[in-house]
Amino acid sequence: MGAGTEPDGSSRSDEEWERFLRESVAGAADSPKEPSARARAVAKRLRAEPDRGSEGWRTYTPARPKRRTGWYVVGLLVSLVLLAVALAPGRIVGLFAGDDPDSPPLAGDTARPGQPEEAVQRPTMDEPFRGSQAASWASGAAGITVPKAGAVGWMSAAEVERALDRSRDFLVASGLDDGVLRGERPEKAIALINPHQKDVQDLLKTAFRAPSEKNDPLLLFSRFQPSRTHLVGDVVKTRGLLTYREGERGALQVTADVTFVYPVTRADAGGEDEIVRTIVRRELVLSWDDPDKVITEPDTFSIVSYKYDMTNGGCGGPTGYLTPPFGADHRSDGNGTEVDPYDRSTPVGRGETSGDGCRRATRS
Repeated sequence: MGAGTEPDGSSRSDEEWERFLRESVAGAADSPKEPSARARAVAKRLRAEPDRGSEGWRTYTPARPKRRTGWYVVGLLVSLVLLAVALAPGRIVGLFAGDDPDSPPLAGDTARPGQPEEAVQRPTMDEPFRGSQAASWASGAAGITVPKAGAVGWMSAAEVERALDRSRDFLVASGLDDGVLRGERPEKAIALINPHQKDVQDLLKTAFRAPSEKNDPLLLFSRFQPSRTHLVGDVVKTRGLLTYREGERGALQVTADVTFVYPVTRADAGGEDEIVRTIVRRELVLSWDDPDKVITEPDTFSIVSYKYDMTNGGCGGPTGYLTPPFGADHRSDGNGTEVDPYDRSTPVGRGETSGDGCRRATRS
């Protein structure tokens, strides 16, 4: 069979045979095959219609413009929130005060009345909060907002919930208990304090027996001397909240910031019925410690710090009691610091680290 002869007897030209050999060698080297007639037709059509080749890309939304649009929306929302805060700060604070949507809001903490309190209404024995900012506040423990519990440090969510409840129990036992308000020793409240915390136990040993600036029961408890002062009715208005975070050594640290409003009259008022509202705002930081790391007892906490602001509670030396001013004593003191006792936007300024002297209330 000749070099240019096919098996069927036909013959090839020298040029065809040379091309056949080249293609065979190229195929053995896995070289790309020549496009088929269909592929060549498709390529030709795409070159003639280039827009159709990029049609799929045009339907894709680029990530960067999408994120940029999101930032525009966020910026708009932030602007609206800032405008709302400027117009009604108290209401906005109330929205974010607690995790529980059913918790009583803390609205009105910093709102000021449009006219002096003296020009509004005076309190009466039947309505001791009449004309007061506190008239719309909740009563007793209901005014102390407790957040939703979550696991913190060494405590599970259920244990944190119990600790928060016990922390509020302390506020009730120290600032709302009828017997304590009438001068009794706050045994229920003291039982919640870690008995191994020496500095606080030293305070408790001497405060009720020999009150002093350093060891004064008013640092932790609200008390009136029954021979001098009587509470009006059985309602104390409150506003405040608990917050919590992880403290030292994995402890649960609870901060309480609560304002108490006590309507009182003189024990020997007779028919005068003069009513004064004593206002005490307390800030307590409590540590629920891990018993594996701190010497403590079950269901007790250590006190990290305590502060309080007081108006209409007395300006003299420590007596262990709140001593509201009545009659001629209920006058402005030119040397006292003027404060708004209902303004909860400022830090608590009186307590273990500062003595602010007598404070004059701009409204009560």
